[in-house]
Amino acid sequence: MSSQSSRSDKILVVDDSPDNVFLIKTILEEEGYTISTAENGISALAELKASPCDLVLLDLMMPGMDGYEVTTHIRGDMKLPQYIPILLITAHDAPNVARGLDLGADDFIRKPVTVDELLARVRSLLRLKHSMDERDEIARQREDFVSRLTHDLRTPLVAADRMLMLFQQGALGGLSPQMQEVIAIMARSNTNLLSMVNTLLEVYRFEAGRKTLALQPVNLISLLEEVTGELAPLAEAKTLSINLDFIQDLSTNTVMGDRLELHRLFTNLVGNAIKFTDSGSVTIRLTSLRKLAETDQFQFSRKSNSVDYMSIEIADTGPGISSEEQATLFERFRQGSHKSSGSGLGLYLSRRIVEAHQGLIRLNSELGEGSKFIVLLPMKS
Repeated sequence: MSSQSSRSDKILVVDDSPDNVFLIKTILEEEGYTISTAENGISALAELKASPCDLVLLDLMMPGMDGYEVTTHIRGDMKLPQYIPILLITAHDAPNVARGLDLGADDFIRKPVTVDELLARVRSLLRLKHSMDERDEIARQREDFVSRLTHDLRTPLVAADRMLMLFQQGALGGLSPQMQEVIAIMARSNTNLLSMVNTLLEVYRFEAGRKTLALQPVNLISLLEEVTGELAPLAEAKTLSINLDFIQDLSTNTVMGDRLELHRLFTNLVGNAIKFTDSGSVTIRLTSLRKLAETDQFQFSRKSNSVDYMSIEIADTGPGISSEEQATLFERFRQGSHKSSGSGLGLYLSRRIVEAHQGLIRLNSELGEGSKFIVLLPMKS
């Protein structure tokens, strides 16, 4: 028995020939592997849904659902918790093994199989499987650690925020002008840190699949007016004007969404526009887009072209963003070159929120010409 048998790897053998199944099953069981079998593609997919395995040995040519179709289902349609390698089994005269590899299979072996070659390919793919599982587990543990750490950090930061607020309100006694200035600096720093922690926590909730949207009809005009009202003091401090441009004859301004998450999205986008604009204005425009094909700013699937969207544009008169930065702007921890650039999580989180709402977000910008972020959200049907 080989050292690999100690892993008790489970292998699914899929072949419409009982003789082939018996031969392969006998060889692999002698090595200590746990073997399950299926005589056709439909049975194989049912077996995988009921009990995922570590490796699939898949006959390429079967009646009904062939190996190509089974591979396509495994790689595309099935919601499997982990990656499962696929080893194709094919006759010498099979004309198109490359097609199976293109569809997502990992390797192939020709009939009649030899013991040494079969075991070598099985061991190779199981090493790949275990390596990927270990990598995914390390990533999961890291994300879980950061999520827990971020969550635990919020408690002392919130407590500090409340204490600093009490100092500023004079509830704990009078403060000298110098102390008031110091407390104000501490409060701003604590607020910024708390905002970063909250953003990081939301990012990991999305990435861990723990984010559940509370969908309800959301009036976008009301939401955008609320966001701009909250951010108006920041704009006034920089003598910037905020312009609201809402088409009056909109047939609807309602989308199905999570109001809290959409509020977070537009607070981030409008807040960024204010932060990166030193003079001029920020304009928020709301229009309806009857079909996505009506604009050349996006590339869409045929399915998306049949959906009506609300278009929300946030345009500023800031310095603009270079094409190099635009290429990675919505990626995780990608900071811009501007002196006011933050942690590189805000726009990444914005993209995740938009995508969770089945929407699209894009950027149009040129250096010296300002920036325009465009968010498309499906209309409430």
